[in-house]
Amino acid sequence: MSELSNRTLGDWLEHWAEVSPDREYIVYSDRDLRFTWSEFNKRVDNLAKGMLAIGIERGSHVGLWATNVPDWLTFLYACAKIGAVCVTVNTNYKQNELEYLCENSDMHTLCIIDGTWDCDYVDMTYKMLPELKTCQRGHLVSERFPRMKNVVYIGQEKHRGMYNTAELLLLGKSISDERLRDAKSQVNCHDVVNMQYTSGTTGFPKGVMLTHYNIANDGFFTGENMKFTQEDKLCVCVPLFHCFGVVLATMNCLTHGCTEVMVEKFDPLVVLASIHKERCTAVYGVPTMFIAELNHPMFPMFDLTCLRTGIMAGSLCPVELMRQVCDKMHLTITSVYGLTETSPGMTQTTVDDTFERRCTTVGRHYPFVDVKVLDPETNEECPVGVQGEMCCKGFNVMKGYYKNPQATAEVIDENGYLHSGDLGVMDEDGYFRITGRIKDMIIRGGENIYPREIEEFLYHLEGVSDVQVAAVPSKKYGEEVGAFIILKEGVTMHPDDVKDFCKGKIARYKIPKYVFFVKEFPLTGSGKIQKFKLKELSLKLCAEQGIEVI
Repeated sequence: MSELSNRTLGDWLEHWAEVSPDREYIVYSDRDLRFTWSEFNKRVDNLAKGMLAIGIERGSHVGLWATNVPDWLTFLYACAKIGAVCVTVNTNYKQNELEYLCENSDMHTLCIIDGTWDCDYVDMTYKMLPELKTCQRGHLVSERFPRMKNVVYIGQEKHRGMYNTAELLLLGKSISDERLRDAKSQVNCHDVVNMQYTSGTTGFPKGVMLTHYNIANDGFFTGENMKFTQEDKLCVCVPLFHCFGVVLATMNCLTHGCTEVMVEKFDPLVVLASIHKERCTAVYGVPTMFIAELNHPMFPMFDLTCLRTGIMAGSLCPVELMRQVCDKMHLTITSVYGLTETSPGMTQTTVDDTFERRCTTVGRHYPFVDVKVLDPETNEECPVGVQGEMCCKGFNVMKGYYKNPQATAEVIDENGYLHSGDLGVMDEDGYFRITGRIKDMIIRGGENIYPREIEEFLYHLEGVSDVQVAAVPSKKYGEEVGAFIILKEGVTMHPDDVKDFCKGKIARYKIPKYVFFVKEFPLTGSGKIQKFKLKELSLKLCAEQGIEVI
């Protein structure tokens, strides 16, 4: 594509329903549920009419609080066709977070499933909206959430005061095709279609407003870098509420006409079985997902030779893990770098890049995106090889944070460049490396230490499955280096083994003063490591182990 597309999500869906009506678009292999492009498009139109019937219209905010259930994408596209905004809700949210998001986003309709293993969404919704227990569906009047008019249960079960999917589809029959066509005709590619709340690794989550233009084009170029065609089948096991799932996966497939093989909730066995059964050509994941797949005891049973490519993203990708994934899963893995505010991709390695480049860089800029490394102090562009802040300008930059012009102005400068908060360098060939995060940087007695460098080094220590490096408070130096290590099964290790491995190989001030062996890292709902929580965890572990923090 030599220029950017102005197609809306609805336009893309209707394009493939017309061009390849009988090709499979969505497959749930574990329950043999399959939708062709034509079947799915009809279901979306019916649900869109149902939404119109309950008062959802252009600009309405519709919350979607669900794992990757079969109708997740139906609700997304139904919103897109009538100009409503799909507000994705983190599946790990607890009561206060849910209420904050519903209030902050001015939500009109909330669509929910039963919940997850540790959260009952139905109970939490009733707790937030007690009026549901005594009101008719569609007649909700909430004192605390005056804008909230409906709750929809995604499924067949009936709950007091809530619609369910079947009822919405039935109500849609009373809406004329002409009214739906009229609603569609008013939708513009620069309308906000998706609002995602940043994971909240720092501060309160903010609603990132993304347009059709933002996410469809970003998804298209992501697929181009992996040479996607209609023949490809992508195993989608990353959560759809996050940019990784809804853009890099779904928008990639939408703009290339390929099949999405869905996994409702990440399970390494279901992922491996789905790839094997459907002959998937691509799979995505954050590093922890690939580790779980590779280490699964049934891994050797599955034929993964059908795989061709994929993306490892969400957090920095260790070189050793990348090597194993490429060798054992037959994948030419690419890396995408960006953030929710950049839709999310701004740079990506391609399937044509060398193994070394795919391991050590995050690739070059997307077409039509200007990526610069700027000096955090002067805002001047850094020379090649000099570290600065990763910034970009282009079609992928969000419309802004919802109802928060001040926060928007803090990240998008007067020249239109979005500031990522991440540190990086560019080489002479235009490839970028991420060297850390401005706030992740450890400053030990005036020495700047970048966790990524130490993490990459510790990955070479035999027995280490995963590692994160973060600051531990120090009275003497301000901050010290802490290494949080997950060991491979059956491996035992002493902190001194780690320190001895480092001696003479990295600068003394970079050697971890504190080494903690942990079972897991604190993660956000989208699989990102919450570094700030590691700092808190270090103090707790030191206290438990009788280690004095000096």
